[in-house]
Amino acid sequence: MNMILPFMAVNTGIIIMIVVIVLLLAATIALAIWGKKLQKQQDESRQQLEAAKQSVKLLVIDKKRMKLKDAGLPQAVLDQTPKRFRNQKLPIVKAKVGPQITSLICDENIFDLIPVKKEVRASVSGLYILEVKGIRSSLEAKGKKLTFREKISAKAKSLSGQIASKSSDDKGKK
Repeated sequence: MNMILPFMAVNTGIIIMIVVIVLLLAATIALAIWGKKLQKQQDESRQQLEAAKQSVKLLVIDKKRMKLKDAGLPQAVLDQTPKRFRNQKLPIVKAKVGPQITSLICDENIFDLIPVKKEVRASVSGLYILEVKGIRSSLEAKGKKLTFREKISAKAKSLSGQIASKSSDDKGKK
């Protein structure tokens, strides 16, 4: 009987806190295991894509982020895609490959590198663009858009630099 009494004397808030900590710990462990499983699947699919890639010249007509069902991809691609991903926006590139115009799905990492209305050499695996290289020039990503605050601070720095250089020029003239 003496053993049970100290446990009952513990505040209910502490018991609730212990239960919450145990649940959070269990959720963290479950997410770590699930993440490792997804990473393994992604690595396997990446290896399959790398094994089947081909180098192709593309004339990029247009590029957009759009829903899979609106992209103009073949019906077989839509049927194979899980339902939860059909409404997700993907980077889609319309390009002329040889004599025909096709819609291709692009890797998210290289979508910003692809120039519009230019010819590029791309590594393609099926309908998926893995890698892009410029034919006549190198490809560079466009700079990230600056926020209003960043623009103002950059302008202030440039103005303060001009003021400092003018004052040093004035001192040198005297």
